[in-house]
This record gives sequence, structure tokens and C-alpha cells, in this order.
Amino acid sequence: MQVLLIDDERAIRRALREILEFEGCVVEEAENGAQALDKLNSHQFDLIFSDIKMPQMDGLELLDRVLELGIDVPVIMISGHGTLETAVGAIKKGAFDFIEKPLDLNRILVLLRQVKDRNLLVQETKVLKQVVKKIKGSAIIGDSTAICAIKTMIEKVAPSEARVLITGGNGTGKELVARSLHELSNRSKMPFIEVNCAAIPAELIESELFGHEKGAFTSAVKDRKGKFELASGGTLFLDEIGDMSLTAQAKVLRALQENVISRVGGEKDLKVDCRVVAATNKDLREEIKAGRFREDLYHRLAVILIHVPSLNERRSDIPQLVSHFIKLICQEHGILEKSIDPAAVEALSQLNWTGNIRELRNIIERLIILSDQCIMAADVNRYANPSH
Repeated sequence: MQVLLIDDERAIRRALREILEFEGCVVEEAENGAQALDKLNSHQFDLIFSDIKMPQMDGLELLDRVLELGIDVPVIMISGHGTLETAVGAIKKGAFDFIEKPLDLNRILVLLRQVKDRNLLVQETKVLKQVVKKIKGSAIIGDSTAICAIKTMIEKVAPSEARVLITGGNGTGKELVARSLHELSNRSKMPFIEVNCAAIPAELIESELFGHEKGAFTSAVKDRKGKFELASGGTLFLDEIGDMSLTAQAKVLRALQENVISRVGGEKDLKVDCRVVAATNKDLREEIKAGRFREDLYHRLAVILIHVPSLNERRSDIPQLVSHFIKLICQEHGILEKSIDPAAVEALSQLNWTGNIRELRNIIERLIILSDQCIMAADVNRYANPSH
């Protein structure tokens, strides 16, 4: 375990180093918070021991900086006499725990075990998240001409900061395109925040996007960050933006033009830094003619246009999608993966997919639940056709 030990007293550092090295830790030392930050910028640590009272930058300032920088490492504060209340306050801020001077060997050993258990759990969680991500299948499935063109476009556009407008019918996979743009961008380690503009009432959309100040309206009992702030450094995905009110559109336009927002009920401007990707199932040019969508906002959003075709327009991808969903859904249900007869795949390929990929997934799930170990064409005709 890599440990950073920060204390302005050499005797404390020496005593703690001996204990840590005896337990197999690799120890780096710093005399104050400023020195520690330099080491944190160039090394990865599994644990930090930090004194609270130090010159130049004390332990609490250092803790603030570690939390602000998003450095995921447990910090144990070393508390001298008379600073117990401060140490407890540090835990409330986000410190892992504290030890008092003079140092207690048993307490240190207990904390080391707890940190090792915590780090192991964090690592296992990261691995599980990667597994879940793979199971969910973030990759765009298909080799049709249209899908290959979209994949190529994503690879070209993702590393840039260009805004993208994704068009296509409901259930075609517009969100998947948006997520792929984020995952292949330089912002991939930062948040991907999604807002479904059609699902939020018009009177709440501004609060949802820009946040609000306490007392801005009846139910605003405390300050709340909006999606623009939460997506800072990352990507904000405005799904079904064609359903957004004209008032909210005006505020979004300002945010895109000036990179600033103001919370509902607030007076000060807040800087924001997020890449905006939007999607719609509507013809926005027709919406502009009808006076329901701002033309200036359209041109701000549609720097790059990506159209996602309907499933009926990419039938050659259906066999791949069927195979993908069978594997995915069987894993989700915890059952042995079922097979599918080629005639059943052909039968699925002939159906009229008005609900696109979302409908295909639902029907595959239905077939998996209701069919025997091998899905046959008769099963497709029997179970896949209520809406066709």
C-alpha cells in the first residue's frame, strides 16, 4: 500500500513510518500540505495520514483541496491535544478517520485494516461497474451502411468540442449515440448528465436545467444545482429538446453563447463548462416555421447533425441485434442463454418495427420468457405479433 505521511514534526513522521513500513507499506513524506499537493500531483497513493496543525497549508486546507480535486484516497487526520473537535469536524467534511497524539499502535493497525478493506471494496466496485457497462452494451450494434457511417462520424466528432444534434424516431438509439460521443471524448471521465425535456413539466424545466435558490418558489426549501452545473466538465444531453418551452430555449441559448447561467431566483451569473449534445424526434425546421422553436438556438445546437435511421431502414442489422439482446437479457434474468432458429430471425426481420430498437428488445425479452430453450419461427408468429 502506497502511503503519504504529512506532519511538520520529524519525530512523528519517523515513528509512524516505522509502523507503516513494518506493515509492508511504501511511505512518502511531506512536511506540510503544500509539499503534499506536489506529491499528489505526481504519485498515486492508497492512503494519506495528515496532521491538522501545520505551517503554510494545514491538514484541513489540504483535505479541502483533495476533495475539490476529486482525488479518491482515504485521509486519516492526526489530531494533537485540544483539536479533537476539529478532527471530528474533518470527518464530517470527508476525512476517513482520525488518530490522536501520542500515537496508539493498535489504533493505527485497526485503521490500516479498515483502509485496506475499503480500498478492496472500491476496486471491486469499479470492476463490477465495468462488467455492468459491458453487459449493458454501450457499443452501437450493426454493420449496415448507415450505422457504419454513424460510427465513423462519432469517431471524428467525439474528440472535438463541437455541439451535436441527433435526430431520429423514438427508440432508434439516439441516447446511445450521445453516450458514445461522451465516452470517446476528452470529457469521458467527467459526468454524463441526461435531461428528458419531454418528461419535465414546462414550469419546472428551468429549475431542472439551471437550478434554483432557496425561496425561489414555494417548494424551494434549499439551494439546488441544475443540470448545467452538475454536468460541468462533462457532457449535458438534452433529449427531446423539441419539446422545450420557448422561455427555457432562450435561457439555454444564453448558456451556449456566454457559458453562463443564473439559477431561478438568483441574481449572480455562474460560469458553466459542459459540452451540449441534443436530440429530437421532431423536424426542428418545421417547428421553427411554426414558431415553436428558436432558429438561433437550432443553429447553435446543430453544428454537427447525426441522423439515426429507423430499424426498418437497417433491417440487415436485425440478426446482430437479436443475438446481442438474447445474450444481454439472459444475463439480466440469470438464465442459460437461449438459442434462436434462423427461420425465427428471418421472421423477426420481416416485421414492421414502428417502435424501432426499443420494441425489438421488448419482443426478444418476451420470446425469452415464453419460448423453450430454442426460439422458433412459430414462437415469433405467436408472441411477437400483438401490435403488428
